[in-house]
Amino acid sequence: MSDAEIGNRYGISFNTLEQIITEAYGANVSVLKGPKRIKQWQPPDFREETTTVWSFKQRGDWATHDGRYRGNWSPYIPRNVILKYSDPGDVVLDYFVGGGTTAVEAKLLGRRCIARDINPGAVGITLENLRFSPPPQLFGDKSLPVYEPEVGVGDARDLSDIPDNSIDLICAHPPYAGIIKYGAKIPGDLSALSVRDFLIEIRKVADESLRVLKPGGKCAILIGDARKSKHVVP
Repeated sequence: MSDAEIGNRYGISFNTLEQIITEAYGANVSVLKGPKRIKQWQPPDFREETTTVWSFKQRGDWATHDGRYRGNWSPYIPRNVILKYSDPGDVVLDYFVGGGTTAVEAKLLGRRCIARDINPGAVGITLENLRFSPPPQLFGDKSLPVYEPEVGVGDARDLSDIPDNSIDLICAHPPYAGIIKYGAKIPGDLSALSVRDFLIEIRKVADESLRVLKPGGKCAILIGDARKSKHVVP
C-alpha cells in the first residue's frame, strides 16, 4: 500500500500525510521504506548519455538508491554527469544532497565528495545510505580508491569553509521553490520561500558556486518548473 493509499484509507489528503511524516521524521521520506539490501552495485547495461536530451525508462535502484527521500533525482543523472565531467579522485560538491544520491555515486565511481544539506534529517539519511563498502571487482581492472564522502549540515549560500578554486564538479538538485516540502521548519530552507525570494537566494548559491569551482570546473544543476495558482512558473 502506498503512502497515498494510506491517506485515502484514513481520510486525510496526501499533503496532510506528507506534513505529518515530515514533522515526525525531520525529512520528507516514505515511512514504508527502510534501508534497502544491496542486490546490484551498478545499473545493468549502463551506457553513458551521448545526446543533449536524457531520458531514463527506470528511476534506478542499484546500490543503496531508492525513492524513500521525496524529490531526489534519478541516480542515472549524477552518474552520467560525474563520468562525463570529472576524473577519478576529483572533488564533487553537492550542497543539496537530500538522500545522498550524488554522494553514493561519487563513492561508487572513485571520486571525492563534499555533501551538504541544510536539513539534518536529510544528512542522516545520506549517512545511512553511505554505509557500504564496494567490492574490489566493482572497478574492474582499475584499482580506484574508495573515498568516503564528507557529509554535514550546511547552507548552500555559505560555503566559506571551502577554499576558492577547489572544486572540480558541482552536481546538485535544488528545490523547485516551494513545490515539495523537504523538511520541518528549518531556518534557511530555500524550499520554504516564495518564488520571488527563492530567486534572490538561489543567486547567492550561484555566486558561491562560481567562487569554489576550479577554472574550467563544471556545474551541473537540475531544476524544474514551479506552479502557482495553476500557472507554470519557469
